[in-house]
Amino acid sequence: MVKIRLARHGAKKRPYYRVVVADSRCPRDGKFIDEVGRYNPCVHPHMIELDQEKIDKWVANGAQLSDTVERLLKQTRENA
Repeated sequence: MVKIRLARHGAKKRPYYRVVVADSRCPRDGKFIDEVGRYNPCVHPHMIELDQEKIDKWVANGAQLSDTVERLLKQTRENA
C-alpha cells in the first residue's frame, strides 16, 4: 500500500518535514518514492508547500493520505 505521509528532518527540537509518497512498510524517514511537499512548523506562520497536482495524481492512483497530510492539504486549499 502506498501512503502520502510526513518524513521528519532537522535538528533536535527544530523539526521540519517533507511530505513524501512511500510504501507503508518502509520506515518513517526511510526510502520514499516521490517528494510532494514540505512543512515547517517552527516558523510563524507555518510554512506549508504542497504540490497539489502531484498529490491528486497519486491519490487517483490509489495512494492514501495520512491524517496530518490530509489536514495540511485542507488548510492550503482553504487559504488559496
